[in-house]
Amino acid sequence: MKEEMQCCITECERPLDKTYWDNQYKTNTIGWDLGEVAPPIKIYIDNLQNKNAAILIPGCGNTYEAEYLLQQGFKNITVIDIAPTLVENLQEKFANNANIKVVLGDFFEHIGSYDYIIEQTFFCALPPTLRQQYVYKMHQLLNRNGVLVGLLFNRTFDVSPPFGGSKSEYELLFKDAFHFNAIEDCKTSVAPRANTELFIELQKNNDVVVNLYNFDGFTCSGCVATVSQKYYAISTDVLNVSVTTNFSEILVVSKKEIELKFLQDAIAYDAKYKIKKK
Repeated sequence: MKEEMQCCITECERPLDKTYWDNQYKTNTIGWDLGEVAPPIKIYIDNLQNKNAAILIPGCGNTYEAEYLLQQGFKNITVIDIAPTLVENLQEKFANNANIKVVLGDFFEHIGSYDYIIEQTFFCALPPTLRQQYVYKMHQLLNRNGVLVGLLFNRTFDVSPPFGGSKSEYELLFKDAFHFNAIEDCKTSVAPRANTELFIELQKNNDVVVNLYNFDGFTCSGCVATVSQKYYAISTDVLNVSVTTNFSEILVVSKKEIELKFLQDAIAYDAKYKIKKK
């Protein structure tokens, strides 16, 4: 088992795109790879009863989780990754197994419906600017009462990726879009990650609308706070407003659809503010 979590190679300043991640596998620079199923996820899988449940593993890597699911008799597994070298190897490895589908592609463009989505070192590999989009996409992909389950880091890193975070940050991010069945310190982490992981079991909230918008005009966190207050003031139906770290997108969770006109009117006090549904 590898002891280091760092996954950067010399191209750390390059975009974290398909080429970047493909290079990690070409050079075998995969410090995040445990070489086995993470124990908390293994325990969770051991308690799943429905072998026909549709399961997605995004940013799957070497996907020990999918291997274990197959060994346990699960029949409807999809794994997706953006790195062509990795995916080619996985497609060859699972070529004769009809119970698993290996997809080369961008998770954020993926279309499907799943009962469970397993999170294992995918969230932490994404730039923090994509976290609101992550919440939006997870909510889209999950079936009614579907579950996002796995591990998130409860720490920061000097070199990224991986990108860390905290329990309080995640609670604000996922608030109201999901029910928190569990978001707690993980007691069964592997030794190198002991006391640095949170186990999450987030169940899709079916009674809300989750929308993601492009937003132009933000220049500072003060602007974000003001606009957020304006949106909460539109209606008690607005439950959560979350803005990306680069101020370019805004996630709105509400009890019912909020017309775009109302969102735009609420920010009309500043001519540079523009909002558009993604």
